[in-house]
Amino acid sequence: MKIKFFLIFLVGVILSGCAGVASKGLFGTGVSVALDPRTLGTQIDDSIMQKSLSARIIAKDKKYFLSVKSKVLDGRIFLTGKVDSPEEKLQITKIAWETKGTRSVRNDIKIKEEFNFKQSAKDILITTQLRTAIIVNKNIKATNYQIDTYKKKIYVYGIALTLEEKDLVISEAKEILDVENVIASIILVEDLRIQKE
Repeated sequence: MKIKFFLIFLVGVILSGCAGVASKGLFGTGVSVALDPRTLGTQIDDSIMQKSLSARIIAKDKKYFLSVKSKVLDGRIFLTGKVDSPEEKLQITKIAWETKGTRSVRNDIKIKEEFNFKQSAKDILITTQLRTAIIVNKNIKATNYQIDTYKKKIYVYGIALTLEEKDLVISEAKEILDVENVIASIILVEDLRIQKE
């Protein structure tokens, strides 16, 4: 009886993510399954990833149930919300990257604190300098990286095509004036579970 109930529950969870009704969500009005450009298989995979990620984030701390939102599209994870510290933001980003099937993570989580204009301006300048450096460098595929700077510490997330590219990104980050530390969460393409053919 328990197995039958579990199977019905599992099918319900999977199908609830594929319902063909319009819905409001993280990105505004949703689209019906018929209009979604993703294949049905991709939609089911995304739904499973979404539920897995949400469960793991909430298991980390129940307060994230209301403060952190996630959305999965074609294996790409989008995170929004507010947390108390940069360490929490990094932990959630790590959980997202460790979710099976993840292709990329876009972390737009904000840190709750008093706004410091001078510090914020410096951080934006550092981020802009690194973004420009990796765009100009022809040996780096800049679109594969997300950069966050917080109190002169650069956090780089992304996927490197080669180990040399990964080292180049870290090197470019360390060369920027006023940077105190570089924290890199860069995955090599060869380490990905699913690779583009």
